[in-house]
Formats: sequence, C-alpha cells, structure tokens
Amino acid sequence: MENEFLALEEKIVSVLKTVYDPEIPVNIYDLGLIYKVDSSAEGVVTIEMTLTAPNCPAADFIVEDVKMKVEAVEGVASVIINLVFEPAWSREMMSEEAQLELGLL
Repeated sequence: MENEFLALEEKIVSVLKTVYDPEIPVNIYDLGLIYKVDSSAEGVVTIEMTLTAPNCPAADFIVEDVKMKVEAVEGVASVIINLVFEPAWSREMMSEEAQLELGLL
C-alpha cells in the first residue's frame, strides 16, 4: 500500500513540475511554492501551497492549473488546495536548479 502512495506522489510531483507562474520561467515545485502533498486511500489529494507574493496577479491561474493537472492524474479522485502564506515564501525555498535557471547562483 505504501508503494502505491509513493507512486501516486511521484506522479503528482511530476505534474506539479509542469505548472509555471506565467511571470517566472521556473515551475512552481522547483520554486518552492508547494509545501505539502497528502493523499488518502480514497484518492483525495490535499496540497498546501503558497505564492511568491500574496497579491500575485496570476494566483487564480496557478491554483486552477494545479487543480486541473493533479485531478487528471490516475488514482486521484479530487483535489483540495490550501493556499497559505505562513511561512512566507523566500528565494531560499527554491531548488538549486531553479536558482541556477534564474541566475541567482
């Protein structure tokens, strides 16, 4: 059973890496905007995520893109997205690859 959850989580992470903030050429996963991904045995996926800024103009687009793409993953019945701003996002949350892509290293 644990292997099924790990496989599902890997699929979800792969899909999250296809979601981009339209203003930043790095996916939201490597940007560090995804804080937590949980899934239940019933296929309910709960994602805790943030934005680079609370007043992000692309917030609705990003959240809807996450929801649509994760719902399309086999084994996912529904998606709950919790948008949080604590802890506040900072560039230290970015992966090394994202920092290199943006010229920050």
